[in-house]
Amino acid sequence: MEEIDKAESIPDIERILCHALGINLPEPRLGILLELFTNVVRFCREQHFNREQTSVLLSIVKNVHQLNTETPLNNMEQCFSYCSELLLCHSVRRPPFSVSLFNAEQVTQILKYLINTYMRHYVLYKYIFTPQMYLDLSLSYVGLSEDADTKEEASDECATGAENETGKEADSASEQEPASAEILTTGAETLNQGPSPKTELRTIVEKEVKDEVMRLTTQLEKRLQESTDQLNHALTALEAKIQSKK
Repeated sequence: MEEIDKAESIPDIERILCHALGINLPEPRLGILLELFTNVVRFCREQHFNREQTSVLLSIVKNVHQLNTETPLNNMEQCFSYCSELLLCHSVRRPPFSVSLFNAEQVTQILKYLINTYMRHYVLYKYIFTPQMYLDLSLSYVGLSEDADTKEEASDECATGAENETGKEADSASEQEPASAEILTTGAETLNQGPSPKTELRTIVEKEVKDEVMRLTTQLEKRLQESTDQLNHALTALEAKIQSKK
C-alpha cells in the first residue's frame, strides 16, 4: 500500500498490483484483471480511503471474483451475498468476528460502486475467466456387438459368395446368357451395400441423443436467463432502496 500511495501513473499501479496479488495470466485476461483492481484503487482515492480500507476492498473484490470464476454456472446471487457478508464483517465492531473499518456511508458507496461495475459485468467476467465446458460423448452397445458383428460377417460372406458365384456363371455362360450374369451382379452389389443392424441402431441412438442435448441446452439457457433477470431486478430494487435512504 505504501508503494501504491507513491505511484502516480496507471502503469505503475498495475505493476505493483500484479506483483502484490501474484497475478500470472496471459493476455487479454491479465489486462482485464489489472484494470479491475486499478479502478478499485482509483475509487478508493476518490473516496479518500486510508491504506487499510483500500487493502481490504481490494481483497474483497479479489475474493468475489474468485468465487465467480470457480464454476461456469450462474452463481451471481451467491457472489452478491458473499460480497455483502464481507462488507458487513468490516463495518460492525464485534471482535473477533468483525471489525469496524467502514462506516454506513462508505458501505453504501462501496455497494453502489460494485453493483455498477463488477456485478453489472458479471457475465462477461465469467465468460472470460471461466474455462469452457465441452461434452465428449461416446456410445457403446452392450450385448449387441457380438450379434451385430456376426450378422455383418454373415452378410459379407453371403455377398462374397454371391460375387464368386456370379463370376463363375458369367464365365461359363458369357456367350449364351449375358443378361443373367448382370442380374446376379446387381443382386450381389445390393446385398453388399445394405445397412447393418448396428449401423441403423447407431443412427437412431445418435439422433435421439442429439435431440435430447438440444432440449436440455434450451432449458438451461432459459433458466440462466430467468435467473439473470431476477438478479437484475433485485439489483435495481437495491439501488432504489439506497437512493431512498439518502
